[in-house]
Amino acid sequence: MATEPTKPFRPLRRVEYDKLIELGVFQDEHIELLEGMLVPMSPIDPPHSATMQRLNAVFVPTFLGRATVRIQDPFAAHDLSEPEPDLAVVPLGEYDTAHPDRAHLIIEVAESSLWVDRGIKLYLYASCGVPEYWIVNLVEGHIEVYTEPSDGTYRRKQCFDRSQSIALQDFPDVVIRVADILK
Repeated sequence: MATEPTKPFRPLRRVEYDKLIELGVFQDEHIELLEGMLVPMSPIDPPHSATMQRLNAVFVPTFLGRATVRIQDPFAAHDLSEPEPDLAVVPLGEYDTAHPDRAHLIIEVAESSLWVDRGIKLYLYASCGVPEYWIVNLVEGHIEVYTEPSDGTYRRKQCFDRSQSIALQDFPDVVIRVADILK
């Protein structure tokens, strides 16, 4: 008996994923769509949660009236991906009918997710032209700042420790002290 050749899997598209969410299919699942695949998200532990609290306290008042700060909300990366970054600074606008597809800055807080944040998510955000991507690296105790997106990667990477500050690329007047985020 001859076997049929293996057919490749068809990736799930973002519009299909959004429709399934609307229908309640993923009600109790903590997942995101990355490159057409449903990927489980890491549970949020106290260090991650505390870091998010500090990011929220710093970023929300800083960008009031200048940009929208979204916390752990979907980002319409492209047709096959809808990641949920920990923090995204997106253009002012109404997002009642569609998730934003542009961002000034995206931040991921990484501990167990470090390999995903440095891998597929870095690729996605660079491919979408997000000008600045931060990984708040809780494992190594610094913030990795990626800029100059090109061909699915970032040409420039800098690491900042607690003694330093970071000036945002799209908002050069905004300077964030790393010590206000990392404890």
